[in-house]
Amino acid sequence: MLLFEFLLAMLPILWLIAALSGLKMAGHKACVIALFITVLLAAFYWKLSAACAATAALEGILNALWPICLVIVAALFTYNLTVKTGAMDLIKKMLASVSRDKRVLALIIGWGFGNFMEGMAGFGTAVAIPASILAGIGLDPISAVLACLVVNSTPTAFGSVGVPTVTLASVTGTDILPLSGSVVLIQCILTFLSPILMVCICGKGIKALKGMLPITLTAAVSFTVPWFFTAQFIGPELPNIIGSICSMGCLIAGAKIFNQKPEEGYAIQLAEEGKAKSGQGSMTFGEGVKAWSSFLLIFLLLMGTSTLCPPIHHAIAGIKSTVTVYAGEGGNALAFSWINTPGVMIFLAAIIGGFIQKASVRNMLQVFAETMKTYWKTILTICSVMATAKIMGYSGMISDIAQFLVAVTGSFYPFFAPLIGALGAFVTGSGTSTCVLFGGLQSETAAALGLNATWMAAANVMGAGIGKMICPQGIAIGAGAIQKVGSESKILSAVFKYFLLYVILAGIICYAGSLLGF
Repeated sequence: MLLFEFLLAMLPILWLIAALSGLKMAGHKACVIALFITVLLAAFYWKLSAACAATAALEGILNALWPICLVIVAALFTYNLTVKTGAMDLIKKMLASVSRDKRVLALIIGWGFGNFMEGMAGFGTAVAIPASILAGIGLDPISAVLACLVVNSTPTAFGSVGVPTVTLASVTGTDILPLSGSVVLIQCILTFLSPILMVCICGKGIKALKGMLPITLTAAVSFTVPWFFTAQFIGPELPNIIGSICSMGCLIAGAKIFNQKPEEGYAIQLAEEGKAKSGQGSMTFGEGVKAWSSFLLIFLLLMGTSTLCPPIHHAIAGIKSTVTVYAGEGGNALAFSWINTPGVMIFLAAIIGGFIQKASVRNMLQVFAETMKTYWKTILTICSVMATAKIMGYSGMISDIAQFLVAVTGSFYPFFAPLIGALGAFVTGSGTSTCVLFGGLQSETAAALGLNATWMAAANVMGAGIGKMICPQGIAIGAGAIQKVGSESKILSAVFKYFLLYVILAGIICYAGSLLGF
């Protein structure tokens, strides 16, 4: 019976894998069908009433629209507006002054800036904004998304100013600082590995490391070391932010020291290169600030309204509405923060930045309309995935999947613990939601098996980050960011081998740590 329920509960997930990787179906179509399958299973086998199924789906859709889709649309609107105003061309020229090597720029933007965006905002911004910029400066768009998905796996635990780990501590009843220390310890090897893989992905092979080892190791060390000690001694709110700022500074310095001339085939090409060579393409400091204004304002607004600035944060945190949508027992209360949410801040930064860059209101409305027209399939995909996740959670399907995995793994459970977290993230697309779903299960199972509950809880959030590589929601964000909606199957096929590598390494690390008593 346990096996039958496991296989039945896995049907929506198996369908998504088959539809996206085997049938090469567009993401929005595959996810809508997955939602339909989930509704049928929940109603006829798990006996979820029509009212409960409908309200569970509605809860998922509302949660998808605010804050997730809000953030994604805001991030894409910001990028598209900088393209419209011509600011993106100036940004490309400024980046070229740091380095003409695509691999170096991938590390600065995808690794350094991407980890910063994850630490400050999360909700897909760490894939959407860096991937769109990297594609804009000339990287292969699919490679740009693939690299951002891979490197975004490890900072997830401390994303959105530490929300996933703080939530995990609350769910498991674990002290926050020891949990933060366990999370950073269990993830440090994969974190160090990520920028190395990023160079290989963007350079289309291991040969891309030729001439790049010094600066790639600089990227790994300059982020991992401050990230590690911040999590160990301060807590989960600041590791990504401090680590990424240190890393970006070191990478810019390292680009001048280690990477004077790009290897053949890795140089970026600028449309106005001839003009720059003739001396007509010089740029003043003011023009540079103007070009970067939207992204600088994103940083300032997110920092100023976060918990790092208590007076402002506390003043606007209460401007929200809370509602329970689910009709059955145990419904989660949805909180809609109308001001203090990353999407609102990014929109505000984009609009102010647009005025600074001399964009008219008409221009902004036109860019917004074009953005919505281009990315409605991405929004439909995310809404479908979130609705599916909520129905699976409320019906008991996710619980049955997890219970089966616990029952069959026995003493080898630590090896599979990250896989459970990855499964949760595949369904929900959220590190925080995965911690809510499976955090308690992981710590309770650890106690039953005589394992360290803090270590197993850390394994859950590590797996959640890894699972985000292949979740339809994240892949849809990436496809939308590079203006290749419909390429979700291609992205999933490309990223799946990195998912397998990470989940196997995570299992080995978790199991070894459990044997050593962590």
